[in-house]
Amino acid sequence: MSELANQLVIAEKEEMSRGIRQLLAHPLITEHSAPEGFDLIRRRREPIAKWFDYYCGWTLTIEPRLGYARLIKVRAATDPTRPARRLRSGRAPFDRRRYVLLCVVAAELFAAPVTTIGLLADRVRSATATDPILADFDTASRSERMAFVDVLRLLESFGVLDAVDGSADAYVESSAAKVLYRVDTTLLLRLLAAPVGPSQLGVPAEEVPLRVEDLLAEISRERRYGLAGSKSGRHTDTAAVSDAQRNLWLRHTLFRRLIDDPVLYFDELSDEERGYLSSPTGRRLLRGAAEQGGFVLEERAEGILLVDVDGLATDSRFPDDAATAKVAALLLLDALPGPTTIEHVRRAAAELLERFPRWARSYRGDDGIAQLVSDAIAVLSAFGLVRVTESGLVIPRAAAARYRVGSVRMSDNRDGGEELST
Repeated sequence: MSELANQLVIAEKEEMSRGIRQLLAHPLITEHSAPEGFDLIRRRREPIAKWFDYYCGWTLTIEPRLGYARLIKVRAATDPTRPARRLRSGRAPFDRRRYVLLCVVAAELFAAPVTTIGLLADRVRSATATDPILADFDTASRSERMAFVDVLRLLESFGVLDAVDGSADAYVESSAAKVLYRVDTTLLLRLLAAPVGPSQLGVPAEEVPLRVEDLLAEISRERRYGLAGSKSGRHTDTAAVSDAQRNLWLRHTLFRRLIDDPVLYFDELSDEERGYLSSPTGRRLLRGAAEQGGFVLEERAEGILLVDVDGLATDSRFPDDAATAKVAALLLLDALPGPTTIEHVRRAAAELLERFPRWARSYRGDDGIAQLVSDAIAVLSAFGLVRVTESGLVIPRAAAARYRVGSVRMSDNRDGGEELST
């Protein structure tokens, strides 16, 4: 093979791995929001799509003419660390009301390819008024209009809505604001990543709160796994599941967790899952997935993780000096001698606030210490670094040993406070 051919092969592999990691961080990539990323994925769509299909069983849909790439990530697990967020300075997570409005707005957008913010608000008001379960949408309320605008701005960020004229923010101040939208209903249909549509379940509304986990498992059920993919798949009669279905389910389940979760701990797996990973086939697949995806495979006695040295595959990093809670999380993690109580962590946080009196000003209120500890532990839990028991014991996990604070640097910010970096 010539040197030029070698270079082309290497370039193709690098672009493939880059596209894979970009889609893991952002399962929806549009030509408008990320033209370079979309172009790369469009050009290398075949090997990228095969990687996701083989290792994870996920479908990659690419529409070059419509300008989007959508990775349909199916997994029957809730993830509280990835809520929809308001696209404002605080980036607060969506509350229940905003999620309700998101569903109603999405349903009403199918009425016409072009609409105005006023017409859409009227349709949402009518839909909620005729539904006995939903609270009425009140356009006279500023808080309701703000929630409505948060939903529209989220859909704009997805590319579902295109503001041809005007800005949605104007509607917060006045329900008479004029905004003209173009609606991409094809992309709207792609947003829901569920093999079974929720409307197909036919469950009475009063039963939904009591059966959330069962319903989540049902809309995430994939027929190709047979009973192996059911909620109780690992406990079903093996005679009812073929070897092919069982192996396919094991492969996809394990690799979905491996690339979705910060760490895959062996003690969280069943004997069958651990056996699959330790088999010659499992070892070969681990190495192949890591190499093709551009990851460094890190293996320890307690578990496995895929490291992306370029930081492309995640939308949240740790350590991260840009966020107060993440700086505090690293400093408090370094202060954990082992399993300890929340009260001990709070004392360590109080010492940090006393040591750096101009740092973390938003945590200086009456309950500031408790809030700082709560936010820091949430960060550590999300990254698989600590586990909190029901009794309130904070237990460092094996991956926590990867992090140590070398030094703490202080710098003044524009508000006259201090910023810490580690």
